[in-house]
Amino acid sequence: MLVLRCLNVVAPAYFLGISLVTFVLQLFLFIPSMFKDPSATPLFSSALLHGALFLFLSANALGNYILVIQNSPEDLTSADKPNGSTLPGSALPGTHFCRLCARVTQRHDHHCFFTGNCIGNKNMRNFIMFCLYTSLACLDSVVAGVAYISTVLSTSFANPLSFLTLLPHSISQFFSGALLSSEMFVILMLYLWLGIGLACAGFCCHQMLLILRGQTRYQVRKGMVARARPWKKNLEEVFGKRWLLGLLIPMFNVGNGYHRRKEK
Repeated sequence: MLVLRCLNVVAPAYFLGISLVTFVLQLFLFIPSMFKDPSATPLFSSALLHGALFLFLSANALGNYILVIQNSPEDLTSADKPNGSTLPGSALPGTHFCRLCARVTQRHDHHCFFTGNCIGNKNMRNFIMFCLYTSLACLDSVVAGVAYISTVLSTSFANPLSFLTLLPHSISQFFSGALLSSEMFVILMLYLWLGIGLACAGFCCHQMLLILRGQTRYQVRKGMVARARPWKKNLEEVFGKRWLLGLLIPMFNVGNGYHRRKEK
């Protein structure tokens, strides 16, 4: 349990540290190097377009990250019974007690160590948007980093195998003194971004599959049967009717099934 509590503190710090390093490399290294392209027009240069795209992806990733934490699932540790008395939340059907958060949540999915928070119906959409835009921001950084490395080191990535052999070749060059520390750091970040991007993309696809089936990860682990509902109802319960607006800007789950049931 102590290890999990430490991970609950280290993982958010790790994510914020990686985000800060990515911002610094993008804004002070990758994007300025794109301005050196003489063929680009000042208004529609690749640097401005890439900078706008990166800021859009990063704003959505960090915005939804904050909303996942702020929009945490409601604590049902002491729930009201119809006769006015109280009932332990863990005794209610469809609830789960999280030892790390010390709370009982409805429709619990899992505990996310990178946000230090439980994921449930109330913040599921923000969590999926966070995974989606984190994946896109990382893959965007990979593309920008490859373009930077190919310019600095005069390396061609026309052959896909060139990227796979870049790391071992760069390590040998670094220890022989032919490669700068800053260039080696960027190369290491390329593989880190690629790993995070692919992991978030796979996790996002898996989570969407569970939503379509009307299940949570907790229910899958416990072998619980999925609810017999149309997939459109399951999507509307998580994303609400304003799902398109939520794809463009970070926002709370306004108008979804969870809030409508709570209002009733």
